[in-house]
Amino acid sequence: MTILINSSYIVASIAFVMGLKWMGRVETARKGNLISALGMTVVVLATLATPGMTYEWIAAGIVIGSVLGAVSAMRVPMTSMPEFVGLYNGFGGLASLLVGWAEYHHNAPVWTVGGAPEGPAPIWFTALACFLTILIGGVTFSGSMVAYCKLAERVIGGKPILYKGQHVVNLGIILVVLLIGAAFAVHPGGQVTYALFAVAIVLSLLLGILITIPIGGADMPVVICLLNSYSGLAGAAAGFVILNPVLIVAGSLVGASGIVLSIIMCKAMNRSFANVLFGGFGATAGSGPSGAHGEAKAASPEEAYYVLEAAGSVVFVPGYGMAVAQAQHVVRELGELIEKNGAEVCYAIHPVAGRMPGHMNVLLAEANVPYEKLVEMDAINPTMNTVDVAIVIGANDVVNPAARDDESSPIYGMPIINVDHARTVYVLKRSMASGFAGIDNPLFFKENTRMIFGDAKATIQALVAEFKAS
Repeated sequence: MTILINSSYIVASIAFVMGLKWMGRVETARKGNLISALGMTVVVLATLATPGMTYEWIAAGIVIGSVLGAVSAMRVPMTSMPEFVGLYNGFGGLASLLVGWAEYHHNAPVWTVGGAPEGPAPIWFTALACFLTILIGGVTFSGSMVAYCKLAERVIGGKPILYKGQHVVNLGIILVVLLIGAAFAVHPGGQVTYALFAVAIVLSLLLGILITIPIGGADMPVVICLLNSYSGLAGAAAGFVILNPVLIVAGSLVGASGIVLSIIMCKAMNRSFANVLFGGFGATAGSGPSGAHGEAKAASPEEAYYVLEAAGSVVFVPGYGMAVAQAQHVVRELGELIEKNGAEVCYAIHPVAGRMPGHMNVLLAEANVPYEKLVEMDAINPTMNTVDVAIVIGANDVVNPAARDDESSPIYGMPIINVDHARTVYVLKRSMASGFAGIDNPLFFKENTRMIFGDAKATIQALVAEFKAS
């Protein structure tokens, strides 16, 4: 039976690697998702077949977890998916923390009398793995809860929270935790060590909160990636604790992919990893000169229709506002009508548009927008001065010219989609309020920009009606 189980783990690990590779391409993403799910099914069935398992608590956990997961998945709207992802990251970290704690609680009496852990690993290695599991799991759980509150703007707002001596406090906690970890690895048994272990759990939860509250604004998608990576690393550490090879493989894949994606997103914002983690983006937004002055010119959907009807090329630039308005389906319908009218249509996607990685790609895919019509920022910008009309739907920070022109702006240096280079720009917004980063946008006052105020979905529907009536 052991050989069969280990063979299943190897097959599942291969499926995970292949799935991850296939999910990197649009054409094979669905197949990659399917084979990864099959791999996970094999892992679950093989683990349940392990001799000596008791199924009562497992069955109870499956029932409770399935009910909670199904209900929450049905109730959570598409606009809240970033928060939902944050919650899932946190639950993954909490699960790893509980595994590490349970294994330590199980082994502590044996280690106290000098006994060896089960398996080939020495005591210090298993003890250190337990410690890393609760440390990373605790940071992931509490950090994810803070990220959830920031994204949902519940309890605490989305802006960074900074205070004097913040980095010193964080560094002090990290040093204390590392000292406890070293002591724990050397002498893992005994009542005093157990008390230190409990202190480490509390400090890990506190550390997760303290390292997440300074992050906010446009940096939140990077935080979601990073916490996802932490949850994978916590799972990998838990795999070393319970000597489960497939958990080590799966956790390592999640951890590594999350780190790589975080770095890619930092590069997309032209910022360093350290600057995102410690920079407190947006904390001082609005306090300096923004250069956003002038009089915005409003337009009606009817007026916009006449310009779109004569356009030869149209670029949609979606943002979080499109998700809030659930406008992706009518945007696709309008795009098709404009194409039938003879114009070229594409959708420009900024790497950090929305509030989680790939947010806009998912929304447009849901509306059956062909993926080949999605154009990345680096590809669309060189041609933007040839575009007749750019329609900005609820995107603010990723089209803000201050990032390119205003050295005093908090986002100066961040690559943007240069919609202001298009011949005409329509910005669909409910008001003149700044975006999630809290930064004023000079685009609204450009000579070639027209603001169409109101709900984005209603505005697009009005444009669709104009095309259908013509």
